Amino acid sequence: MRCFKNIAQLIRTKRLEHPKAYSQSELSNLLGYKNGQFISNVERALCNIPLKMLVKVSDVLDIDPQDLKTAILKDHEETLNNHLKINQSAQVKELHSNSKATESVSQSSSVAYNDQNGFKMSSNS
Repeated sequence: MRCFKNIAQLIRTKRLEHPKAYSQSELSNLLGYKNGQFISNVERALCNIPLKMLVKVSDVLDIDPQDLKTAILKDHEETLNNHLKINQSAQVKELHSNSKATESVSQSSSVAYNDQNGFKMSSNS
């Protein structure tokens, strides 16, 4: 699950506090997009600003590049944390499930086989 909440909050705050108080549509147009949907998606944390647009966003909204970098890095860190927690949880469940299945099989199964002399043997595994 990707996180874009920090960049979303930064863009929305800077857009609304800007002296020109750009609408989403105006800002999108200034960035080369045809309608306001792109900025709407960014501000709702559905997507990130493409890397090739960062300098332009920084210039248009007077955002310190370090602030953009910080917001994006926080989002990436949260994305990684979310991903690792999800995967860790799934792996723990899988390991737990596999160990229970192995215990069940080893407790209930008896294996019959012929030894090297052809005698029938059985063993509990």
